Amino acid sequence: MIDNYTPSWMTDELAELQRMVRRFVEEEVSPKQEQWWEAGATDREVWRKAGELGILCPDIAAEYGGSGGTFAYEAIVAQELCLAGDTSWRAGKQIHVVAAHYIANYGTEAQKQKYLPGMCSGEIIAAMGMSEPNGGTDLQNTRTKAIRDGDEYVINGAKTFITNGSIADIIVLVTKTDPSQRAKGVSLFIFETNTPGFEVSKRLKKIGLHGSDTCELFFGDCRVPADALLGGVEGRGFYQMMQDLTYERALGGVNCAAVMEHAYRVTVDYTKDRDIFGKKLIDLQSTRMELAEIKTIATIGRVFSDYVVSRRIDGTLDSDLASMNKWWNSDRQCEIVSRCLQLFGGHGYIMEYPIARMYADARIEPIYAGANEALKDMIGRNL
Repeated sequence: MIDNYTPSWMTDELAELQRMVRRFVEEEVSPKQEQWWEAGATDREVWRKAGELGILCPDIAAEYGGSGGTFAYEAIVAQELCLAGDTSWRAGKQIHVVAAHYIANYGTEAQKQKYLPGMCSGEIIAAMGMSEPNGGTDLQNTRTKAIRDGDEYVINGAKTFITNGSIADIIVLVTKTDPSQRAKGVSLFIFETNTPGFEVSKRLKKIGLHGSDTCELFFGDCRVPADALLGGVEGRGFYQMMQDLTYERALGGVNCAAVMEHAYRVTVDYTKDRDIFGKKLIDLQSTRMELAEIKTIATIGRVFSDYVVSRRIDGTLDSDLASMNKWWNSDRQCEIVSRCLQLFGGHGYIMEYPIARMYADARIEPIYAGANEALKDMIGRNL
């Protein structure tokens, strides 16, 4: 952490969790970055090993297989993955835990018992099916339809930009159960990917996050049982998303702040090692001034994200604050990583250097979990 800063919510138990997660990342995540990068997806082994340690869904209730911790538990895991430079598993892991929270918060008791233990153990991998080829942020106008037919629903449509799309066992899927309605016609389903008619169209080639699969999905006359409807009541999907996007945006801000800190650390190390004009790069006043600004912004980002964690823990986090944290930290991440890359010079443009991968990965942050422009407009409407 920057200058050994410790957030107010840190406890001895969380510090022990932090040490355990750090060891896990060093042994099971960092050594596999190149393997996952080349494969375009993670293997199932890392999910199961994380589940065995209880760090896959650490803030899901123990009665459903989780560790029963607060949001701080998930924040610790997210921070350690980002501080270690993971560009593969962390994206899929975040979506997985977001999906788990949808089921934990809105699922029926039968749905919780059926899916959450496997999600916590790593036997079940989850995805979120929101974005579509014709739109992502405007979820009220989703075109994927789920039409009731007796004791089943028939699902038709397509999704895109779906993290874990090719490896997921279940998808928390956004549909329209009443196409005549906007928000009130939206419903979520727990969709099992072994359902006939489901197809992974292709893995998408992205600018960054190459070790995390992102896919186009197709649903053709997929028949699912009526009890796959999340919570068992139609028309609740948009409300459910608006509530749980606060969680996802808070977690996104935590990630972005940690990546800024990681970028700062590797850049300081590089400038201390790089020779230029007969001295080290860090000995140049311009370099030190640039690093001073980078450190300041990264520190502000970390304090801001830790404040959001504390508000989530005490139950006072609202949508505006989570959105402010997400948009500000994601914009600053893009800025800081770019400034750090400049100090690497030509090496910063080479993918063998971690700053290059951070640069490629960063650009998605202002887009997903709600485009930053949409978040600012939402905050402004609540003034």
